[in-house]
Amino acid sequence: MSRHCQLTGRKPGFGKSVSHSHRRTNRRWDPNIQSRRYWLPGEKRWIRLKLSTKGIKTVDKLGVDATVARLRARGEKV
Repeated sequence: MSRHCQLTGRKPGFGKSVSHSHRRTNRRWDPNIQSRRYWLPGEKRWIRLKLSTKGIKTVDKLGVDATVARLRARGEKV
C-alpha cells in the first residue's frame, strides 16, 4: 500500500533527480504521513487515522466527528 492520506488523498509525487553531470534517475517525494489516534466521543472509542500534516490541521479545524462523517460518506472504513 502506498503512503497516502486518508482525508486529503495526498500521494507520493514522482520525478527525476538531476545530478551535476545532468544524469537523471527516478525518485519519489513521499508526503509526510503520520498515524494519529483520536478519541471519538460519539462512539466512546479511539480511532487511528493515517493523515498528512495538512490532514491533521484539517481535523483540528473541523473536529473529529465532522471528519469521520466525511470519511464515512466517501465509503472509507474508519
